[in-house]
Amino acid sequence: MSATPRLFKPLALVAALLALSACSALAPVPLTAQAMAPVNESDRLAMRNDVQSITGPLSLDEAIARALKFNLDRRAKMMEEAMALNQLDVTQYDMLPRLVAQAGYTSRDNERATYSSSYNAPVVGPKSSTSSLSQERNHNTAELGLTWNLLDFGLAHYSASQQSARVLIAAEKRRKAMHLLMQDVRTAYWRAASAQKLRIEVEKTIALAEDALNDSRKVEAERLRNPLDALRYQRQLLENLRLLEAIDQELSSAQVELASLINAPVGQTIQIADTDVKNVDDGVLKVSVQAMEEAALAQNADLREQHYNARIARDETRKTLVRLFPNVSLSYGLKYDSDSYMVHNNWNEAGLQMSFNLFNLLTGPTQIKLAEAGVALADQRRMATQLAVLTQVHLARLQLLNARNQFDRADAIYSTDLKIAEHVRNRESAQAQSKLDSVSNATAAILSLLRRYQALAQVQSAENRLLASMGLEPKIGSTSELSLAQLTAQLKNSGTPWSELQKSTTLIQPGTLLPTTATQPKAAQ
Repeated sequence: MSATPRLFKPLALVAALLALSACSALAPVPLTAQAMAPVNESDRLAMRNDVQSITGPLSLDEAIARALKFNLDRRAKMMEEAMALNQLDVTQYDMLPRLVAQAGYTSRDNERATYSSSYNAPVVGPKSSTSSLSQERNHNTAELGLTWNLLDFGLAHYSASQQSARVLIAAEKRRKAMHLLMQDVRTAYWRAASAQKLRIEVEKTIALAEDALNDSRKVEAERLRNPLDALRYQRQLLENLRLLEAIDQELSSAQVELASLINAPVGQTIQIADTDVKNVDDGVLKVSVQAMEEAALAQNADLREQHYNARIARDETRKTLVRLFPNVSLSYGLKYDSDSYMVHNNWNEAGLQMSFNLFNLLTGPTQIKLAEAGVALADQRRMATQLAVLTQVHLARLQLLNARNQFDRADAIYSTDLKIAEHVRNRESAQAQSKLDSVSNATAAILSLLRRYQALAQVQSAENRLLASMGLEPKIGSTSELSLAQLTAQLKNSGTPWSELQKSTTLIQPGTLLPTTATQPKAAQ
């Protein structure tokens, strides 16, 4: 019985250790507050990195510019697009041949000795009495081989085509996120503006109502008036107080929401610039619905995404067809072996190999049918999205028209309540007006001003929603390359495309109305 080879003892020990380590289980390690503290501090600093502080009153254009440049969710969308672009670069390298360099060392614990027999068909002669050697116990090998698989090349080509479509899908998703972000900023900005405008008036009116309520309770306690009249008086004051406190509560969160959208320190007071409160441009009334539909069919982000998904589905069908073809592999290699028994230690080797999976004859029709079903599904989704987009355009247009009318009505009511409040103050100074009337009229004036700002936010949000449905963005460049001041100026000068849409009579191509880098598949927008 031969002894255990010395060479295999350490190998067996290493294999046993690896098997034991694989069987060991790792216990879950929960995060501790001490471990999370430095990470949280680092994230807090990273969130404010390169974010310019607000030094003066904040205009609407600057708020939108800050959101487009510093908003964390938008930065995440931009990084997703960059990752998709990098993945495209990686996928394109799959079309290259494989160039593999190998080196090895072979060792035996004894000689590779063999016997031989003579052969004269069909008779096999006796085995020779002496053995022979044809290989060294220890020798080195090296190889540099180039392999090109035609089937893998075809699959990699269509995979790269699919990945390029995914890059464009990421760009469309970023466009959609930009539309939603601008819409949220407009709403939060006007809420913050109304809060700044109404805060002092609300606090003053609440103090006046509380004072009148205390006076009424004193009168009730001293029984100077009919108790029922005093209680009715108090109830009206309490109703006004509840309404004022509800307004104050609604406006208290406006600053926090705006700060979160523009990536400003939460809790910092943001001063809103004095802005003319006026209705949006009436140019939308002169644009035909057909022009809006054409713009939406050409530039809507959701619809363009479905077009790219259909392109991916068609490439998947082509990949299925490529898999059904025979596989042809070409190879060429430079080889070396240090074995002294070999006559030639260096040699070149070339090969051509063809293979075919015979089961493809059975599964091929089913695979093609599945791929065609995917194409049909993508087409159906595109048609459904097209109908949804056209519906969004019509609804957004109606909502904008209604919001314009609502703002005009709210503005007229505010003007009337302002005049009433002025007359009430004059009568109060002449001591011809009760505190209840003063509180009621002041509350009505505050409420009408709040509704005026709400109507303004709704009309601007409706306009932004209509522009988003048509896939139109402001005329801006790359947000990562422009400074905050330059981006703010471009937003201020961009305006709305209603005048250009009025001239549109043919199908609008992407970027025709509002040329912007947002439609380009670049990750550095």
